[in-house]
Amino acid sequence: MSENPTDTGSRDGAPRSGHRLAVIGAGVMGTGITTLALGRGVDVVLVDVSEAVLDKARTAVAGQLRFARMMGKLPREGATGELVTTTRLADVAGATAVVEAVTELAPLKAKVLAEVSAVVAPGTLLISNTSAVPIDEQADAVARPEDLVGIHFMNPPYLIHTAELIRGPRSGEAAVEAARALLEVLGQRGVVVGDGPGFVINRILQRMINEAARIVAEGVADPASVDAAFEGCLGHTTGPLATADLIGLDNVVDSLRVLHERTGDAGYEPCALLLEKVAAGDFGRKTGRGFFAYGGSTS
Repeated sequence: MSENPTDTGSRDGAPRSGHRLAVIGAGVMGTGITTLALGRGVDVVLVDVSEAVLDKARTAVAGQLRFARMMGKLPREGATGELVTTTRLADVAGATAVVEAVTELAPLKAKVLAEVSAVVAPGTLLISNTSAVPIDEQADAVARPEDLVGIHFMNPPYLIHTAELIRGPRSGEAAVEAARALLEVLGQRGVVVGDGPGFVINRILQRMINEAARIVAEGVADPASVDAAFEGCLGHTTGPLATADLIGLDNVVDSLRVLHERTGDAGYEPCALLLEKVAAGDFGRKTGRGFFAYGGSTS
């Protein structure tokens, strides 16, 4: 287990938050959630299976903290949470809440949640940062389903301050209220929604992305024209294809597969162009190229 030497907690002597958040998975969303929490004075234990990934995550978090503060999206003054990184899942035992932020593959999420629920004390808030997998499906894997809720953080969470808070059929009222309270500490507005594949945002967004990619494949419009139409005609800040690049086209395909498998709706079957881009390693911003070019890998 190692600490980030540049984030040792309070920069001005102010007390940090009483929360200790564990984040499982040091990928794009895991580092983003970690950045958000640290910037709000919450201590974080960040877990991944690879020290190399954790080394990269510490660098990414430090850069994201600087950027979010520069943009005024996180407080410039006040306490900074302490970051501890580890490859040992057992190190989450003392957390007040645990966020699962691994790849959008249902069996992997279930495995991680099962292992976490066996380590933490009863009543510890368990959160799945899933974009599409139903919470009640994941609840089958945990020892105490009443402790599990979903929070679908937007990407990047340190810049977008609203999240879906998913109440599963077996989510206890205490867990929902604990999740509300945590989101408040994190400076997030939690919009409570019911359970189901894709919830609200991704049930709509992923199909829109899929259709936008089909339009490009059919030659009806190029990516820039598709996005310009959404931005200019509908007032969207970002068009569907630039949004897909930000999410990661690999993650888009994973989410579409979850939706297709669980709804049977052919509209969610990933289109050929998306599959081709993923097969080529063109995932979007994190690799430097997706529907648009970004000048090099940011992964």
